[in-house]
Amino acid sequence: MIRASIKPRKCRQCGCVYTPMSSMAKVCSVPCAIALTAKEKAAKQARAAKVERKSLREALEKAKTRGAHLKELQAAFNQWIRLRDAALPCISCGRPASWKGQWDAGHYLSRGSSPAIRFDPANVHKQCLPCNRHQSGFLVAYRVNLVKKIGLAEVERLEGPHEPLKLTIPEIVELKAHYRAKVREMKKEVANQLECVE
Repeated sequence: MIRASIKPRKCRQCGCVYTPMSSMAKVCSVPCAIALTAKEKAAKQARAAKVERKSLREALEKAKTRGAHLKELQAAFNQWIRLRDAALPCISCGRPASWKGQWDAGHYLSRGSSPAIRFDPANVHKQCLPCNRHQSGFLVAYRVNLVKKIGLAEVERLEGPHEPLKLTIPEIVELKAHYRAKVREMKKEVANQLECVE
Protein backbone atom coordinates (compact mmCIF):
# COMPACT_ATOMS: atom_id res chain seq x y z
CA MET A 1 0.00 0.00 0.00
CA ILE A 2 1.33 3.41 -1.01
CA ARG A 3 1.16 6.07 1.71
CA ALA A 4 -0.41 9.35 0.58
CA SER A 5 2.09 12.20 0.42
CA ILE A 6 1.85 14.75 3.22
CA LYS A 7 0.85 18.21 2.06
CA PRO A 8 2.87 21.28 3.04
CA ARG A 9 1.58 23.19 6.06
CA LYS A 10 2.31 26.27 8.14
CA CYS A 11 4.59 25.99 11.16
CA ARG A 12 2.64 26.78 14.34
CA GLN A 13 5.60 28.65 15.76
CA CYS A 14 7.28 30.69 13.04
CA GLY A 15 4.56 30.60 10.38
CA CYS A 16 6.74 29.43 7.49
CA VAL A 17 5.38 26.81 5.08
CA TYR A 18 7.17 23.45 5.28
CA THR A 19 6.64 19.81 4.28
CA PRO A 20 6.42 17.74 7.47
CA MET A 21 8.17 14.42 7.96
CA SER A 22 5.03 12.95 9.55
CA SER A 23 1.34 13.83 9.71
CA MET A 24 1.74 14.54 13.47
CA ALA A 25 4.34 17.29 13.02
CA LYS A 26 3.25 20.79 14.12
CA VAL A 27 6.46 22.72 13.54
CA CYS A 28 9.19 22.97 10.92
CA SER A 29 12.27 22.45 13.09
CA VAL A 30 13.63 21.51 16.53
CA PRO A 31 14.10 25.17 17.65
CA CYS A 32 10.45 25.86 16.69
CA ALA A 33 9.36 22.73 18.60
CA ILE A 34 11.21 23.93 21.73
CA ALA A 35 9.76 27.43 21.41
CA LEU A 36 6.21 26.12 20.84
CA THR A 37 6.49 23.78 23.84
CA ALA A 38 7.62 26.67 26.05
CA LYS A 39 4.77 28.87 24.77
CA GLU A 40 2.16 26.15 25.37
CA LYS A 41 3.57 25.48 28.86
CA ALA A 42 3.37 29.20 29.73
CA ALA A 43 -0.21 29.38 28.43
CA LYS A 44 -1.16 26.31 30.49
CA GLN A 45 0.39 27.85 33.62
CA ALA A 46 -1.43 31.13 32.97
CA ARG A 47 -4.76 29.27 32.63
CA ALA A 48 -4.08 27.36 35.86
CA ALA A 49 -3.21 30.59 37.69
CA LYS A 50 -6.40 32.21 36.39
CA VAL A 51 -8.50 29.25 37.61
CA GLU A 52 -6.74 29.41 40.98
CA ARG A 53 -7.39 33.16 41.33
CA LYS A 54 -11.04 32.65 40.40
CA SER A 55 -11.50 29.88 42.96
CA LEU A 56 -9.76 32.01 45.61
CA ARG A 57 -12.06 34.96 44.80
CA GLU A 58 -15.10 32.67 45.05
CA ALA A 59 -13.88 31.25 48.39
CA LEU A 60 -13.30 34.76 49.76
CA GLU A 61 -16.74 35.84 48.52
CA LYS A 62 -18.36 32.86 50.29
CA ALA A 63 -16.46 33.64 53.49
CA LYS A 64 -17.67 37.26 53.59
CA THR A 65 -20.03 38.17 56.37
CA ARG A 66 -23.30 40.01 55.88
CA GLY A 67 -21.61 43.06 57.38
CA ALA A 68 -18.79 42.95 54.82
CA HIS A 69 -21.32 42.73 51.99
CA LEU A 70 -23.28 45.67 53.46
CA LYS A 71 -20.08 47.73 53.68
CA GLU A 72 -19.33 47.07 50.01
CA LEU A 73 -22.93 47.89 49.04
CA GLN A 74 -22.72 51.15 51.00
CA ALA A 75 -19.50 52.09 49.17
CA ALA A 76 -21.06 51.37 45.74
CA PHE A 77 -24.27 53.24 46.65
CA ASN A 78 -22.32 56.25 47.99
CA GLN A 79 -20.18 56.40 44.84
CA TRP A 80 -23.35 56.40 42.73
CA ILE A 81 -24.83 59.24 44.83
CA ARG A 82 -21.69 61.36 44.36
CA LEU A 83 -21.79 60.78 40.59
CA ARG A 84 -25.56 61.40 40.41
CA ASP A 85 -25.16 64.77 42.17
CA ALA A 86 -21.74 65.65 40.69
CA ALA A 87 -22.90 68.92 39.15
CA LEU A 88 -24.90 69.99 42.23
CA PRO A 89 -23.71 72.03 45.22
CA CYS A 90 -23.53 70.72 48.78
CA ILE A 91 -27.07 69.91 49.93
CA SER A 92 -26.45 71.65 53.27
CA CYS A 93 -24.25 74.73 52.79
CA GLY A 94 -24.51 75.24 49.03
CA ARG A 95 -20.74 74.94 48.51
CA PRO A 96 -20.32 74.89 44.70
CA ALA A 97 -19.56 71.71 42.76
CA SER A 98 -16.24 73.27 41.68
CA TRP A 99 -14.93 73.01 45.28
CA LYS A 100 -11.75 70.90 45.29
CA GLY A 101 -12.26 69.26 48.70
CA GLN A 102 -13.73 65.84 49.46
CA TRP A 103 -17.38 65.13 48.77
CA ASP A 104 -19.44 62.63 50.77
CA ALA A 105 -22.76 60.93 50.23
CA GLY A 106 -24.51 62.51 53.21
CA HIS A 107 -27.56 60.86 54.73
CA TYR A 108 -30.36 63.19 55.82
CA LEU A 109 -31.46 60.61 58.39
CA SER A 110 -28.35 58.73 59.47
CA ARG A 111 -27.75 55.03 58.86
CA GLY A 112 -27.70 54.45 62.62
CA SER A 113 -30.96 56.23 63.40
CA SER A 114 -32.84 55.10 60.27
CA PRO A 115 -31.28 51.91 58.87
CA ALA A 116 -34.47 51.17 56.91
CA ILE A 117 -33.74 54.05 54.51
CA ARG A 118 -29.95 53.90 54.36
CA PHE A 119 -30.14 52.96 50.66
CA ASP A 120 -33.08 55.23 49.77
CA PRO A 121 -31.78 57.66 47.09
CA ALA A 122 -34.10 60.41 48.40
CA ASN A 123 -32.38 60.21 51.80
CA VAL A 124 -28.81 60.56 50.51
CA HIS A 125 -27.30 63.51 48.66
CA LYS A 126 -23.89 64.96 47.81
CA GLN A 127 -22.51 66.82 50.79
CA CYS A 128 -19.15 68.45 51.47
CA LEU A 129 -16.96 66.79 54.06
CA PRO A 130 -17.05 69.76 56.50
CA CYS A 131 -20.87 69.68 56.65
CA ASN A 132 -21.18 65.90 56.79
CA ARG A 133 -18.39 65.04 59.23
CA HIS A 134 -17.61 68.20 61.21
CA GLN A 135 -21.13 69.59 61.57
CA SER A 136 -22.97 66.25 61.89
CA GLY A 137 -24.70 66.75 58.57
CA PHE A 138 -25.70 70.41 59.19
CA LEU A 139 -29.25 69.02 59.34
CA VAL A 140 -31.30 72.24 59.64
CA ALA A 141 -29.93 73.56 56.35
CA TYR A 142 -30.00 70.03 54.87
CA ARG A 143 -33.76 69.79 55.53
CA VAL A 144 -34.49 73.25 54.10
CA ASN A 145 -32.61 72.45 50.87
CA LEU A 146 -33.99 68.92 50.74
CA VAL A 147 -37.57 70.27 50.79
CA LYS A 148 -36.61 72.53 47.86
CA LYS A 149 -35.03 69.61 46.01
CA ILE A 150 -37.52 66.75 46.49
CA GLY A 151 -40.60 68.39 48.03
CA LEU A 152 -42.15 68.44 51.50
CA ALA A 153 -44.24 65.29 50.98
CA GLU A 154 -41.14 63.24 50.13
CA VAL A 155 -39.22 64.64 53.12
CA GLU A 156 -42.13 63.76 55.42
CA ARG A 157 -42.17 60.25 53.93
CA LEU A 158 -38.49 59.95 54.86
CA GLU A 159 -39.21 61.20 58.38
CA GLY A 160 -42.19 58.89 58.84
CA PRO A 161 -42.09 55.38 60.25
CA HIS A 162 -40.54 52.64 58.11
CA GLU A 163 -40.62 48.88 58.05
CA PRO A 164 -37.26 47.44 59.09
CA LEU A 165 -34.93 46.72 56.18
CA LYS A 166 -33.80 43.10 56.38
CA LEU A 167 -31.74 42.39 53.30
CA THR A 168 -30.48 38.87 52.74
CA ILE A 169 -26.94 38.32 51.46
CA PRO A 170 -28.18 37.50 47.91
CA GLU A 171 -30.25 40.72 47.93
CA ILE A 172 -27.24 42.73 49.11
CA VAL A 173 -25.04 41.17 46.41
CA GLU A 174 -27.69 41.97 43.78
CA LEU A 175 -27.99 45.61 44.94
CA LYS A 176 -24.20 45.93 45.00
CA ALA A 177 -23.99 44.70 41.39
CA HIS A 178 -26.83 47.08 40.43
CA TYR A 179 -25.10 50.19 41.81
CA ARG A 180 -21.68 49.17 40.49
CA ALA A 181 -23.22 48.79 37.02
CA LYS A 182 -24.84 52.22 37.33
CA VAL A 183 -21.49 53.74 38.35
CA ARG A 184 -19.75 52.14 35.34
CA GLU A 185 -22.50 53.41 33.04
CA MET A 186 -22.27 56.97 34.41
CA LYS A 187 -18.46 57.00 34.13
CA LYS A 188 -18.75 55.81 30.53
CA GLU A 189 -21.23 58.61 29.77
CA VAL A 190 -18.86 61.18 31.27
CA ALA A 191 -15.95 59.77 29.24
CA ASN A 192 -18.06 59.93 26.04
CA GLN A 193 -19.03 63.53 26.77
CA LEU A 194 -15.36 64.46 27.27
CA GLU A 195 -14.47 62.82 23.93
CA CYS A 196 -17.21 64.83 22.19
CA VAL A 197 -15.86 68.07 23.68
CA GLU A 198 -12.34 67.30 22.44
